[in-house]
Amino acid sequence: MGKTLRHGYTTGACAAAAALGAALMLRDQRIYPSVELPLPAGFSVTFPLFGQTFSAGAARCFVVKDAGDDPDVTNGVEAHAEVTLSPHPPSPPLVKGGQGGVGGQGGIVIEGGVGIGTVTKPGLAVPVGEPAINPVPRQMITEALAGVFTGHPFPGTLFCRLSIPDGEERAKRTLNARLGILGGLSILGTTGVVRPISHRAWTDTIDVALDVALAAGSPGVVLATGRSSEQAAMAELSLAEEAFVMMGDHVGYALEACHRKGVPAVVLAVQFAKLVKIACGHPQTHVSASRLDLEELGRWGATAGLDGDAVKKIECANTAREVYETLGPDHPLIAAVAAHGLEMARQWAPGVAVAIFLAGYGKRPARRFGEWILNSAGDKGI
Repeated sequence: MGKTLRHGYTTGACAAAAALGAALMLRDQRIYPSVELPLPAGFSVTFPLFGQTFSAGAARCFVVKDAGDDPDVTNGVEAHAEVTLSPHPPSPPLVKGGQGGVGGQGGIVIEGGVGIGTVTKPGLAVPVGEPAINPVPRQMITEALAGVFTGHPFPGTLFCRLSIPDGEERAKRTLNARLGILGGLSILGTTGVVRPISHRAWTDTIDVALDVALAAGSPGVVLATGRSSEQAAMAELSLAEEAFVMMGDHVGYALEACHRKGVPAVVLAVQFAKLVKIACGHPQTHVSASRLDLEELGRWGATAGLDGDAVKKIECANTAREVYETLGPDHPLIAAVAAHGLEMARQWAPGVAVAIFLAGYGKRPARRFGEWILNSAGDKGI
């Protein structure tokens, strides 16, 4: 039997646990080594606290994120929370995510500090100008703080400031800037739990990126399987940055999401090896069926007029890239593969205008196939 993979916890859960710990220390004026936090997933988790300090008016601590056996760029971050109590209501009332009450009279204000990104583009779950703290983590923090101070004898406003000391540096390794989240990381999560070997985080990012593109008024999107393909497309297509969406291997999901969200036009920016997988009908292109794909490629080669020896060489090739570099971008087989790729893409995104931007390897030029709404190199659109 294989090893059982260990789940971890979201940045939202860690931030809420830190906020709970700081609130308890502020209320009780003593150190808490850990806190037990109920998660939206339906169970409670004990989070160790670090860096605990408190005074009569403020308390601070942090939780170290453990992402389990599916770590990402946020694994190991320190989610800091500082909770302060003011005897006065917030001005303007209940800004920056504030809601709820303290002792039934005050309010709760959630703020973003160092290393927490700020939303600068529409289309996200958080309004422009607000710290990138998503709705479920905001609700978790609000409920935790309100629970600590329920029935407390004094009214007032609780201010909870979240921070991640190295959040701005870590954010450089994410898609936050592309999505319009600047200056740091996002506080995310819907269940509080990170499931190992799950594609949910990536597909959630695709959904958000499409929402941002639509909110920005983009005439369509460019879905890229990798950075090289995306850079090649960016060099030739004069589109706003929001129009470029990194889908990775999730081509089927990304196209279905475009159909679901009403994206009018899609360009798939791919290199030949990924195009072959799409053409063979793999909605997830990170698969191990390369040998079968080459056999299919050989059959298409025979249809495209290749003789038996050439077909055999294709079937015995090490990779699809080897086939592409041997035949060159203008060979009829390349167009045949693109035609099959377009057919599959239209099945996954019915009613969407689909085109393919086939990025060459090295300095080889790109080729274009499909329903290009605007198709010259300098066009301001797709």
